Amino acid sequence: MSEILKNGISMVLLSYEEEENLRVLLPQIKEKLEECGEPYEIIVVDSMEPLDNTRDVCEENCALYVNQEATGFGDAFHTGIRFAQYQKFFIMDSDGSHNPKYIPDIYHIFMSEHADVAIGSRYTEGGVSNDSLISQIISRFLNKVYGIVLGIPAKDLTTDFRLYHTCRLKEVEPELTNKHFDIVVEVLLKLKIKKSARKKKIKVEETPIIFDERMFGESKRLLFAFFIAYTTSILHLSGLRLKAAFKRK
Repeated sequence: MSEILKNGISMVLLSYEEEENLRVLLPQIKEKLEECGEPYEIIVVDSMEPLDNTRDVCEENCALYVNQEATGFGDAFHTGIRFAQYQKFFIMDSDGSHNPKYIPDIYHIFMSEHADVAIGSRYTEGGVSNDSLISQIISRFLNKVYGIVLGIPAKDLTTDFRLYHTCRLKEVEPELTNKHFDIVVEVLLKLKIKKSARKKKIKVEETPIIFDERMFGESKRLLFAFFIAYTTSILHLSGLRLKAAFKRK
């Protein structure tokens, strides 16, 4: 039996020693979610073992605090999907690189365009990335390649500042296998395959954002490992897309 979801928004933040950033972000996120005019919940998915006072910050801001069951970004994403109780699933970084002021923009394009996924994009017209030059070069290259691999005409496929339909995420969540940041690309392909099985095309919309450097703390992203994970997944996802295409024939 399908899970009955409540009308509204589940805002999910994946956290790893982000106490200082969440102390600033959570009040701003609540303010911007209020502008969307729907009931909402905020879920903070922390590391398996608490490493700071993130739980206290969540309690102060009426956010649900949960610990992921295994290590890695991928498992944290799974945990967020499982705990979401509302029909729309919003996700953003918890380090301050995603500004909460863009929440209403992403929400409105999601609703007005009847999108399957709405993305806060660094690379669509009007978007800006303030990341390091080498990170931008790698990111733009990977996004070009993923655009071809996935067959989805979006310019920022590797960001996780997004809004989804929760029921669709819960449908594909058991099928997601990637362990690292590349799960944000895998989920788009799995959603597309599910949509294609219904003889429909996935609709992905983008709205521009300015991507900033983190506010406090040190980056958890290891550039070389990040690049290896994404390039490895290109082969994996290419195979999945081809397999799905053969099944439809």
